[in-house]
Amino acid sequence: MLEPLKIGNILFLDIETVPCHPSYDQLPERDKAFWDKKARYLKKEEEEPEVLYEKAGIYAEFGKIICISTGMIGLNNNQSTIRIKSFYGENESILLQAFSDLVIRLCQKKEIELCAHNGKEFDFPFIARRLLVNGIKLPELLETSGKRPWEVRHLDTMELWKFGDHKHYVSLDLLASLFGIDSPKNDIDGSQVAQVYWKEHDLKRIVEYCRRDVVTVAQLLLHYKGEPKLEENGITVLDNL
Repeated sequence: MLEPLKIGNILFLDIETVPCHPSYDQLPERDKAFWDKKARYLKKEEEEPEVLYEKAGIYAEFGKIICISTGMIGLNNNQSTIRIKSFYGENESILLQAFSDLVIRLCQKKEIELCAHNGKEFDFPFIARRLLVNGIKLPELLETSGKRPWEVRHLDTMELWKFGDHKHYVSLDLLASLFGIDSPKNDIDGSQVAQVYWKEHDLKRIVEYCRRDVVTVAQLLLHYKGEPKLEENGITVLDNL
């Protein structure tokens, strides 16, 4: 199934998101009312909207992207290498525009496919929604409306692992452990990103975490294809892809 995939045409990515505001108390009144309605469907037992707001970053209507890390695999002396580029910062519009420009530029050169873990349920639609919120035109690669399923060039390492079984979520960390791939969660995990961003103000730490996720997704797809994994000296962080 994966043999026809051209690994050099795949743009691996991962995003990190946080609630748009540091806390529930700092929400504008109109947004607070909308969140209260959302919280009614999310709460368990006596959880209040204020507590649930910690999870607001996973919803594109209430969260924002603070980092998108991307990677592409190439060959150097017959060894697979990956080049990593991250877009990050306080201004979501600027980082999204830079990411969009990259996607458009790459698509002008070759037939690019996007790949992320749980990307079809989270990363790809979240990016598309936040592009629209920021008034940025969707790159054709993220446009799914009116396309047949086989025309959407999106790969999802979690979906590939399921083999048609839709009953449960499988974490990237679990699959990495299963296949002997270094864990991307050796510092923080997704549940801690909002705190590191809003309370510790350590965006650099989040960017490093996001980059590790991209490398792990690439390693996972290489394993699926039965190809050698990336070595540590084959991972390069660049200003440009």
